[in-house]
Formats: sequence, structure tokens, C-alpha cells
Amino acid sequence: MFDLKELERAHAIVGQAVPATPAHAWPLLAERLGTQVVVKHENHTPTGAFKVRGGLVYLDRLKRERPAIPGIISATRGNHGQSIAFAARRHGVPAVIYVPRGNSIEKNRAMKMFGAELVEHGEDFQAAREEAGRRAQFAGLHMVPSFHIDLVLGVATYAFELFRTAPDLDILYVPIGQGSGICGCIMARDLLGLKTEIVGVQSTEAPSYALSFAAGHVVTTETSNTLADGMATRIPDPEALAIIRKGASHLVQVTDDEVAAAIRAYWTDTHNLAEGAGAAALAAALQEKTKLSGKRVGLVLSGGNIDFDLFRNWVGTDAPVAHRATA
Repeated sequence: MFDLKELERAHAIVGQAVPATPAHAWPLLAERLGTQVVVKHENHTPTGAFKVRGGLVYLDRLKRERPAIPGIISATRGNHGQSIAFAARRHGVPAVIYVPRGNSIEKNRAMKMFGAELVEHGEDFQAAREEAGRRAQFAGLHMVPSFHIDLVLGVATYAFELFRTAPDLDILYVPIGQGSGICGCIMARDLLGLKTEIVGVQSTEAPSYALSFAAGHVVTTETSNTLADGMATRIPDPEALAIIRKGASHLVQVTDDEVAAAIRAYWTDTHNLAEGAGAAALAAALQEKTKLSGKRVGLVLSGGNIDFDLFRNWVGTDAPVAHRATA
């Protein structure tokens, strides 16, 4: 998909707006997991999530190749949309973002404040994406997909930073939404010639990639009712699936209750706030704790954009919670 020089150039583009995020070894997390652990803090970007990197690289190429582009449009549950809105504003390009009804109030506000026109449509991400595609054709706007080589190239820069800081990681846990994050990690690892085992993480309530990984072909689901909206995907991207099947060792499914426990663990052990997808890697590592003894473990804290009400109702209690339809 890209080579090491392209990855280095992408890192320079991203670095103009996003300083390298920290990778910390937290003693309390190490005690909790019973082994060495390094956390890549993608919750420390200007949008609070890793996807800002992909938007910056995508818009950089788009603006160079189509300097007179009238505007862009995309669909999101939040972090992809913030990425596109953030990058579009830097390049002076109007942006329209579609979200499903009932989407995160705080993520919606952030996208508006980054300058995007926000439109609520449909009951889940897929419905919002289809409507955004129709408007793109009608209004002559450029449709930014959820998975694209430039998005992968951009988000691969966080893995590039992590692997340069910690090239001796034995295993890295990465959450999967539409797949750009884990694909970027796989590509960066391979380009740097490392042997780190990469493990993908999905929600038990949105297991489309896990089902597809096992089946060897795209498997869709009818619902994606996880509170961890960054993993609420019903239809895998075929190109992403091919990269994941080739480069990931296996996929782990975590429950919403396990994710809530991981969010609490991040807060108590590091005083960092993680959103659902952001805590999924830790939830998976805790699930596989007995396999990790003696290994150096990496965790991608992919974002910290969780609504206060959701945090209070979902995470602020040790009691199991009822699932609600969020995608």
C-alpha cells in the first residue's frame, strides 16, 4: 500500500498539526496485567483520537491533486468526522458530516466547532453513510470513505512513533472499527521489519470483522449495539479484512462490561480518560492475561472522546448495564 519513505513523509505532514503522542509504561497497569506494558496515548491529539492523523494526510493529497475542490462529505460515529473536519478547516475546504440519530452529543458538538456542517440521518452508521453518498452525488461533493490508503497511511504514523520508541514489543492490542488503525499498525510493523504480534479487538455486540476473520470472507451483521461506538461496524471493508487476515495473529471479542472495567482501570491506574474503543485493547489484554506473562505488551488507547452521561451511566458503576442501540 505504501513504503517506508511515504510513511516518513506522512509523519512529517501529521507532525505539522499533531506532535508525537506519548507512549508510557504505567506501573499500576503493569501490576494489573502481571507483565510489562506500554500505552500509546492517541487520546492526546487535538481531536482526542488517532483518526486525526488520517484526515490530515488524506486532505493534504486531495488538496494538492484537486486544489479547486468545492467541498467534502463523509459519515461517522464521531472520531473520523472530527478528523475530516479538523483537516478540512486547515485546508480551507467546506465539510459536511453525516451521523446517525442519537449519536454522541459531545462528538457532534466537536465536529461543528471544527467547522463542519452536521447532518443527523438514519438509525446507524451504515444508513448515515449511504445517505451521505447520495448527497455527494447530488451536490458534487467529494465523498471521503471510512477506509482508504491515505487514511491508513496517516494513522500508521502513530504505530511508526510507537515502534520507534518501543521496537521490542512482543504483542500489540489494537481496537477495530472500520480497520484503518490495525491496518496501519500492521503496515508500520512490516515496513520496520519487526516481529511484534498484532491482535485485533472487537465488541461482542459488533463482531463483523471477527466473524469475517474466522470465515475468510466478508461477513456482515444486522446490528452493532455496542456502547463502544468506535467499534460499531456492521460491514467490514474487504481491503482492510485482507490486510488484517494476513497480518494479525488473531482477534479478541470483548463485552461492554469488560470495556467498562477497562475504562475504570485506565482512570484509576493512569488518570487517563478512555472512550469505549480506546479501552478495548486493555479489555482484551486483561481477558488474555494468563497468556502474557513475561511478554512486553503494547496497548493502543485510541481515543478519549466519551460523553459524560455515557461515562456516568455505563462506567460509573460496577454493576452490569443493559445494552442500548447505538449503531
